[in-house]
Amino acid sequence: MDPHYEKRPIAYLTRKEQISCCHRLNSPHLTEYENEKVYGKCNNFWGHGHNYTVEVTVRGPVDPLTGMVMNLKVLKDCMQKVLMDQMDHKNIDKQIDYFTDKVSTTENVAIYIFNELKKLMPKPELLYEVKVHETGKNVMYFRGEYENVSSIS
Repeated sequence: MDPHYEKRPIAYLTRKEQISCCHRLNSPHLTEYENEKVYGKCNNFWGHGHNYTVEVTVRGPVDPLTGMVMNLKVLKDCMQKVLMDQMDHKNIDKQIDYFTDKVSTTENVAIYIFNELKKLMPKPELLYEVKVHETGKNVMYFRGEYENVSSIS
């Protein structure tokens, strides 16, 4: 091994924020009856709200000069733009274009946040995970993983 080569430790940094928003679980691809059956009370015509806790984790080598994986101020600013500016106190179905053709499940909320953060981060490869706590009992993780699906049946 090269004596000038130094191993850099890999660390994980997580920041939490809370947002409040409302939505209605309703798929445009299902009938009214099917939506009621699949989503139950979450299909309420008027919608319902959540106080989400969102955790964003970045992963990477600790910079030997700064001692950081990522400047926390930069992460905080990116989260501000996505969570507070775009989502907080909004009806996400009606005010965020992403949900025009996607059901605003916690899965899709986590995917949306992850993808929006990637667009803003100076080093998007550091984004490791978005964790969305919908309730005290329901938590969704998204790490940017996708399954390859064949369009041939």
